[in-house]
Amino acid sequence: MTTVTVIGAGNLGSVVAGIAAKGGTGVQVLARDAEKAQAVAGPLGGNAGVVGDAITGEIVVLALPYAAFEDVLAAYPGAFDGKVLVDVSNPVDFGTFDDLLVPADSSAAQVLQDAVPGAKVVKAFNANFGATLGTGAAGPVQTAVLVAGDDADTKQTLVDLVTGAGLRAVDAGSLRRARELEAIGFLQITLAGAEKISWAGGFALVD
Repeated sequence: MTTVTVIGAGNLGSVVAGIAAKGGTGVQVLARDAEKAQAVAGPLGGNAGVVGDAITGEIVVLALPYAAFEDVLAAYPGAFDGKVLVDVSNPVDFGTFDDLLVPADSSAAQVLQDAVPGAKVVKAFNANFGATLGTGAAGPVQTAVLVAGDDADTKQTLVDLVTGAGLRAVDAGSLRRARELEAIGFLQITLAGAEKISWAGGFALVD
């Protein structure tokens, strides 16, 4: 059975761990705070630990802010090689709330891929608020998770996991499309921050 390791026990990490469990995979949750990790993993029948513990998942979800990537990568030298590494971040400059922290011709996912060339990096979940992932709906529309990456089989594995949990998943193209996904995520966050939309809403994909 495939196992998913979620690093991060915040709102999005909790929801993604729930999706993984509902999709039929084993779940490991790692966080700085062991109690928070257990609070997420326990109800799912998963395993909990702290950052630095051995990673058991073939799929690793970095449910962390972009700024936390460097510390986590330093805690796991070489451990992500051969893994599917899922980036859910939106690298927003929260100091200005008016820009992204990555070059205009790149993305957080590409920065991550460059830092861990032995991993297969996939961008997913960043264009969804946790509420819509949890309920499975964005307004009247089924929640759609957009997935970008360079390896077709890797993307399909994640698509199957998401659809197995009752959500819609769509292959958004190569990892280069992560730039556009992060722009969508950025816009959605700024709209919610300005109270133009609800944090329980967001963009939806309609055929």
